[in-house]
Amino acid sequence: MDAAEVQRSTYEAVLRLRDAPFVTRRPAYFSPAAAAQDESNHLASFGAFAQTLLPLEYTGWVEECGAHVTSCYVGDWSSLHKVVVRGPQARAFLAWLGMRDLSRFELGQIKHHVQLDGNGWVASEGIVCRVGEEEFLYTAGSADWLLWQLGQGSWDAEAEDVSPDLFIFGVQGPAALDTLEKLTGESLRDIGFSRSRPSRVDGVPVRVLRTGISGELGYELHGSAAHANAIWSAVVASGRPLGIRELGLRSQPVQHIEAGIATNGLDYLPASVLTPGAPRQFRRGAPGGSFVPENGVTDYFRKPGELGWGFRGGVPDREFLGRDALAAAAAKGEPQRTLTGLRWNAEDVSGILTALLGEGDLPDPMELPRGRGPAFDQVLAGGRRVGVSTGRTVSVNLRSTISLVVIDPGHASPGTEVVVLWGRPGTAQREVRATVTALPFKPDRRRTDVMAL
Repeated sequence: MDAAEVQRSTYEAVLRLRDAPFVTRRPAYFSPAAAAQDESNHLASFGAFAQTLLPLEYTGWVEECGAHVTSCYVGDWSSLHKVVVRGPQARAFLAWLGMRDLSRFELGQIKHHVQLDGNGWVASEGIVCRVGEEEFLYTAGSADWLLWQLGQGSWDAEAEDVSPDLFIFGVQGPAALDTLEKLTGESLRDIGFSRSRPSRVDGVPVRVLRTGISGELGYELHGSAAHANAIWSAVVASGRPLGIRELGLRSQPVQHIEAGIATNGLDYLPASVLTPGAPRQFRRGAPGGSFVPENGVTDYFRKPGELGWGFRGGVPDREFLGRDALAAAAAKGEPQRTLTGLRWNAEDVSGILTALLGEGDLPDPMELPRGRGPAFDQVLAGGRRVGVSTGRTVSVNLRSTISLVVIDPGHASPGTEVVVLWGRPGTAQREVRATVTALPFKPDRRRTDVMAL
């Protein structure tokens, strides 16, 4: 078998054997660019992103965490679930499944696709790109909810899991455009934000998408897994004079918090976990942190309005899954909580980081730059629960410890002082002072006018 066939066969084995004993169930599954990445993975350390093993860091997480602000990075998001939906009713199905209006959807356009369950909770979320008249590519942490819902109806459409067949590389930062124009040998300034078009790298077809997961000027490259190693190496070579850095898994989620973007499976649990459409990619086990749910697992779920994905002009009349639940909640004045940011007190954070050097009971340690799994921490004001913090990370760009928080409106104003309870129940918990901060934490440069560069 060639490299592409090996990639698909291993991917299918991972899915097929997921209930078998560990050694049998988990054949090693790497990025299609693993050979090229191994040249820089000097520590030979790996972490799991969904089914895929990726290098944890290349030149060091501090340097990599700052690259999207100072120059640019190339990062590997090939681990994302990638599903092609095609057919006469493909767009109608996607419009019913997601909140976003798809009546105007140009070829090459990209749209954020938030999918709800019947109760109005977020069940899945990703982006969908129109790649043909009747063909769409959905990429997300998991597309299992989409696949299950399509199978429940009688839509004149079909879905194909192409996850092992495609690579997805992110190139984000102020030097991203120059890097990619040098890579492709053509101007890419015609690609507007949330748009895409085909291009070539040394004769190899790729799709260039303009996205903004870092909050900076940024792009994605999509292409055949058979060419992943060559494309990765070519991106690194093109960006080297501009200071490009390869981005390890340890640093990947930091930028999301800086940009104020909630991540499925980390900052909330998808409601699909209770259904046959539950995501196969997510970790087992309960979330960490000090938060203790009062109503069971649904306390980890979120309504779209709590994550900044609600409707500005009220719930529209068009039909989509979860629409009636959103309308009923809106009539009751729900949801009331809102997503904003927190800056954690440096002195209190330092006390936790240095606790190992002192006396007394040891609190839960703080992983740097952030923990690798979902963690939910209780936020208090006057001793009363007012919110839930997630995504605690050290930002080298802001020289601060930051997090997202879903918080009651009475405490959501920037400058409000609150307390984050750090540590799991039963441990030596610490109170950390924090200040409510507007999102994003740093200027939003995703829509930079590239024609003026």
